[in-house]
Amino acid sequence: MTRRAMLVVLLVAVCAGIGYWVATRTEWVDIEVPLPARGEARTNQTYAAQRFVEALGAHATRDLELAMPPPTSVIVLSAWTWDLSPARRDAVERWVESGGRLVLDSSVRTNAEFRRWSGIGYGYRESDDKRSTRDQSCSRYDEEPAGHDAAAANERRLLCDFDDEWFLKTSRPAEWTLRDAKMGVQVARVPVGRGSVTSVNGDPFRARRLFDGDHGWLLVKAAALRPGDEVHFLSEGDYPSLLALTWQRGAPVVILAAVLVAFLLWRGGIRFGPLAAPSPTARRSLAEQIRGTGRFALHHGGGEALHAASVRALDEAARRRVAGYAELPARARTDAVARLTGVGARALAAAVLTPGARHPHELRGTIALLETARRRLIVNEARSSHGN
Repeated sequence: MTRRAMLVVLLVAVCAGIGYWVATRTEWVDIEVPLPARGEARTNQTYAAQRFVEALGAHATRDLELAMPPPTSVIVLSAWTWDLSPARRDAVERWVESGGRLVLDSSVRTNAEFRRWSGIGYGYRESDDKRSTRDQSCSRYDEEPAGHDAAAANERRLLCDFDDEWFLKTSRPAEWTLRDAKMGVQVARVPVGRGSVTSVNGDPFRARRLFDGDHGWLLVKAAALRPGDEVHFLSEGDYPSLLALTWQRGAPVVILAAVLVAFLLWRGGIRFGPLAAPSPTARRSLAEQIRGTGRFALHHGGGEALHAASVRALDEAARRRVAGYAELPARARTDAVARLTGVGARALAAAVLTPGARHPHELRGTIALLETARRRLIVNEARSSHGN
């Protein structure tokens, strides 16, 4: 056996040994993993409690703002600051005193004013064995006074994830409590006016914690739930963000502001081209330019200027053909030009010597006559210079 073959056999043996060791020291079991929440349950922490209450024949509502219900209903309070607003605190106190049933968990931040009004406060439990945490997250508690059912009276209720370093204490007689000899009172209900306040030293009613231990039973007992009751789950922890609240309360203003900002950006932005397409450029001949300028002057009150320019052009051409043209009288000038050009002397005299206002059609004919006489003078001058 070659050295290469021996290395391959050794490598296979090592891999097989590792595989055998893993296979004999591991165990494959099925574990149920809860699916992530979907729909409303993904954003509503009290969704399970609401469905549970409705299944028992009551009516459940999720509130994000305080709106006082009838005094015969129940408010389950969580993630709430008791003394944030004196006005709403007073409203809740009046509602309880008129017959409402208030249930609050440990996520509600209370103060001395709440302890004075409700008679429920917190006490710190000092541990003799210097134990920082419990070995188990769930413990069983005794109900006082016991229920009317003799079988249920001997049953200790299982509560999970309660705060074992604190316990509840009351300054007035409690109607109902859940206590443990070592942990103290963890749930207490105290009458206030015609209503009641039930404090729970834990957070057993939100998310999936309702399914732990006897938390469903605890919700029914803490709220003194009866078929047909209205149960309002009120929380500040699920309050929408500032952007969502702005949209909910002022959507028209937000839309109008967005349109205004878009318009201002468009108005002040840099344009990518002219407002209108440029007209195509084309070259014009000199004759077209002259004719166009003449038409413009004719239609916009420049007829007299055109007539004067034509007369000056005729005079310049005649000076080169008629000796002493500048010293001749006006009528003699026109007669001399008429003889040289063959144009009617009377018509030429009228065209030159009558500069008054004319109709556009007449002015057009007068200028044409003057231009004809000028061109003939120029043509005759050219022939004379060539000896013809």
